[in-house]
Amino acid sequence: MPDFFDKRIAMAHGAGGEATRRLVEGLFQPAFSNPQLDSLSDAAIIDPPAGRLAMTSDSFVVQPLRFPGGSIGELAVNGTVNDLAVSGARPLAMTATFVLEAGLSSEALRWEVTAMAEAARRAGVPIVGGDTKVVEHGKADGMYITTTGLGLVHPHADLGPQRIQTGDRVILSGPIGNHGMAIMLARAELEIEADIESDTRPLCELTARLFDTVGAAVHWMRDATRGGVATVLNELSRDADVRITISEESVPVDDCVRGACELLGLDPLHVANEGQFIAIIAADQAEAALAAMRSTPGGERACFLGEIERGPMSRVIARSAFGGQRIVDMLIGDPLPRIC
Repeated sequence: MPDFFDKRIAMAHGAGGEATRRLVEGLFQPAFSNPQLDSLSDAAIIDPPAGRLAMTSDSFVVQPLRFPGGSIGELAVNGTVNDLAVSGARPLAMTATFVLEAGLSSEALRWEVTAMAEAARRAGVPIVGGDTKVVEHGKADGMYITTTGLGLVHPHADLGPQRIQTGDRVILSGPIGNHGMAIMLARAELEIEADIESDTRPLCELTARLFDTVGAAVHWMRDATRGGVATVLNELSRDADVRITISEESVPVDDCVRGACELLGLDPLHVANEGQFIAIIAADQAEAALAAMRSTPGGERACFLGEIERGPMSRVIARSAFGGQRIVDMLIGDPLPRIC
């Protein structure tokens, strides 16, 4: 197996010849090594267990490539795993396609490949295949990563807006806004100093614990990425034709994130996350669901955020501690570009 000692990525690394072989066999294969990948065939052969399968695809174009708490490689794995997790699935395998910019340093690429490999091991998902393309300098902001994930759906998972009922409780897995604000501050475009790290992490253990504990009482789930919690809840309100009321004082936001949002005029409910999700749980199982999440590593700060109501129109309403109310709209525009 050749070692990969090239200092920078060149167009030849995407041409399919000797340079491509050095890149694949010297960098990607050792990092992601598993029986399905090591044959380096045109397709990985997988023997899935019996049951329903879930599949998802995503692309990652974040800038900067590395940021406090994570990087594009780790984000690519966690984002894919989490889309499966909130669909009720345990990840079985994933593929990764790299679009690299000519001139990218090999050290930067090696860093991201290592980050992906470590994130995949943490999530328990093998990277079984992929592809590499190289584009001209200035055409790809360093690198883009596209992934596809395959997962096995939990036997108790039955999710969808049609299952939402009046009285269902809204559970949030933890504090919001960390990822979006970490990316914003990492761009060094603002003279704000704050100790904020991205919350990127796999959610599969938390979601699996929910299904194991309360089963079909989990009516709906979604990870609160682009558009934040506000957008996720508004989409659910529209799709299920319900009114969702949340308690503003119950929204967990770290002080440093709240302060940065106030300085920038942002609502934390609109800020992106990469390691938090919303779950809608039947009222009679909500306490058990919350206890299960809080007893699972990473879910210690899970909380009740609100409940499902019937109202004259589909809205998301936030109630303050003083009895006031405001309508929480979807994110308009893009105040935090390129966060994933």
